[in-house]
Amino acid sequence: MSKSILVVDDLPANIEILLALLGDEYDLLAAIDGESALEIAEEDQPDLILLDIIMPNMNGYSVAQELKRNEKTKDIPIIFITAVTDEMSIEKAYEVGGIDYVTKPFKPKELRARVNRELQIQALISNLAQSKEELQLMASTDAMSGLYNRRYFSDISEEILSLAQRNKTPLSVLMIDIDYFKNINDTYGHKTGDEVIVAFASVLKESARKSDVICRWGGEEFVLLLPQTDIEGARAIGEKIRETIANLELLLHSHVIKVTVSIGAAQVNYAVSNAMEHAINQADEVLYHAKRSGRNKVMFVVENGIKGEVHW
Repeated sequence: MSKSILVVDDLPANIEILLALLGDEYDLLAAIDGESALEIAEEDQPDLILLDIIMPNMNGYSVAQELKRNEKTKDIPIIFITAVTDEMSIEKAYEVGGIDYVTKPFKPKELRARVNRELQIQALISNLAQSKEELQLMASTDAMSGLYNRRYFSDISEEILSLAQRNKTPLSVLMIDIDYFKNINDTYGHKTGDEVIVAFASVLKESARKSDVICRWGGEEFVLLLPQTDIEGARAIGEKIRETIANLELLLHSHVIKVTVSIGAAQVNYAVSNAMEHAINQADEVLYHAKRSGRNKVMFVVENGIKGEVHW
């Protein structure tokens, strides 16, 4: 896809020259005044702007300043094209956001070289930004399930905890474990076991709210962090997940596989030290109590430490 360049010059002859020099390689847009340039830049989002300095009504400096104030255009690189070469004019061009300048009359090879270089730099920056995003995503997610991983959960949960404490809103956590998962691996193989993990992760995504944070804690164990949710709300969400999984039939490699889950729920107690870790440990404790007492159930911790149970 060709890169686009917005040429801004009040003299049509200069625009014609630039069209002749660059039109065979790039898609060129043209404006003969500052106001039109601002409209075109916002609407068409060119990859580069070649901007004349000396123009009537609104000079190139003012156009550049307006472009940089606009969130939609502030990152578009600007190369000034100018007949003025005094030091103060060039210095101001950089101050208002220009990244380079080309003097008139144009030298074709120099013009192409400066334009090509800047567009190559922008492409490199874009690729680096995309790579950084991809690396951040890889660092924060579990490769198999696509859910957040334990390391990311540890970081984001502390941020959510701080926010909940400041706003004095409840925060709860669910620990979820797939029942008899070892039997699935032993009976159908690890590949099928992995597919069960993926299918279960999809159910969690569909069952969770936008504000919830879902994490694969490890193996067949998962954690949900539930902002603005007290223990009663956590129990309800846990029961919805448990029931959805219990009614699910997975057709994998000609086998119909049914699974259940055990769930532990706890509300974060802001009064204790290491509040998030304490809540996770409580949820983990009642999770394994649920597994020891028959599985396929939701158990929870109430304020006085008594373990409660949701039956199916």
